[in-house]
Amino acid sequence: MQEEEIGIEKFVHGGNVYAPSPSGVWLDFSANINPLGLAPAVRAAIAENIDGVVNYPDPEARELKTALSEHYQVPKERLVLGNGAAELFYLFLNTVRPKSVLLPVPSFSEYERSALAAGAEVEYFPLSAASGLRLNMEILSQAAMRSGAEVVIAGNPNNPTGQLLETSDIEGFLRGTAAMAKPPWLLVDESFLDFRRDGELYRARGLLETYGRLFIVQSLTKFYALPGLRLGFGIGSQELVRRLELGKDVWNVNYLAQKAGTIALMQREYACETVKLVEEEGRFLFERFSAIRGIVPYPPTVNFLLLRLEVRSSMDFTAAMRQHGILVRDCSNYSGFDEYHVRVAVKSRQDNEKLLAAATEVCS
Repeated sequence: MQEEEIGIEKFVHGGNVYAPSPSGVWLDFSANINPLGLAPAVRAAIAENIDGVVNYPDPEARELKTALSEHYQVPKERLVLGNGAAELFYLFLNTVRPKSVLLPVPSFSEYERSALAAGAEVEYFPLSAASGLRLNMEILSQAAMRSGAEVVIAGNPNNPTGQLLETSDIEGFLRGTAAMAKPPWLLVDESFLDFRRDGELYRARGLLETYGRLFIVQSLTKFYALPGLRLGFGIGSQELVRRLELGKDVWNVNYLAQKAGTIALMQREYACETVKLVEEEGRFLFERFSAIRGIVPYPPTVNFLLLRLEVRSSMDFTAAMRQHGILVRDCSNYSGFDEYHVRVAVKSRQDNEKLLAAATEVCS
């Protein structure tokens, strides 16, 4: 299956705030970005370092890697930086060059696109609506052994379903496939775990000492509201990181992104406020959407909710919401989904109430 056969529209994302809006400016619920916006200290750091863009960024990103190492308790030798998490999917797959990739679906479309870009055959592992779209890692490991897939990708939590994997689930997969003559690589995307106060219960980095064919990717873009700068990092074995470093642009993380990321990781009060807001507003949205006829929300685990529509198709619902100046993520182009799901971000109470009012009118 190749990308030209699928069509580029399959990989269209949310967050296109540049198109004309009927209200003059979009209220964007289609991109899952921290509702607090830039931390004041990060904004100041960007402004104070603007003159530094006349120089090339540090190719070793020493300051940022030190901050990441201290914040996430990971040796610097195990870190590789990316221009957003998405770049790391492409970098990893173009470095490993698997013939086949096993992909639970629905999931973030860049997993599939990066696999196709690396020339891999994509095999789907459909998530069952009857099981609440939960990923069973034991069954996934059995599917990987049957298919002989060389790479398996799992989001934790999965985007757009929000389902979480405990560390024991991930270890079970790695242990189950370890007996294979050539175990598959497991790429785990932890881009949203910072939004949880108990995120450490789900992180997989402690498994790297035992399982070498594990690569973990995380975005800093979403939690620290930096989508326009792009910033992410990967964690893997020293050997894998060495290969990835050789395969990427030496200046792939720009000067301002390095400065902003370093300062962002120091903002503990901002991080606590974010987690508290996302918890409260996620519950608020779930309760209120549950009361709207024609919408069935999935319980949120981080800063977005998946909604199943019973009255209108996702395309119709999305178009109607646009007339209210609101962007939501139409999930109909996700592999493994029908045309009755949309995803919405968790934002401020004022913005969330506008979303709910518009959704109620659209579904009435």
